[in-house]
Amino acid sequence: MSKDKTSFEAQLSKLNEIVNALEVGELSLDDSLKQYEAGIKLVRTCQEKLNNAQQQIEILKDKGVEPFDVDDSA
Repeated sequence: MSKDKTSFEAQLSKLNEIVNALEVGELSLDDSLKQYEAGIKLVRTCQEKLNNAQQQIEILKDKGVEPFDVDDSA
């Protein structure tokens, strides 16, 4: 389990910054590799957080907790 306490949204934002920097193509090769490696770590951490959230949802569903019915007429 991930020990990173940074929010999913903050990690996703950082990942987006890395992708943008790589797409611009102005980084040196070494910097590009470092950013790529950091991006891969963020992807793995974000995926782990998503998997954990999905497991929690499945546990709640198994306990009989269902999603809210949304009434669009309100």
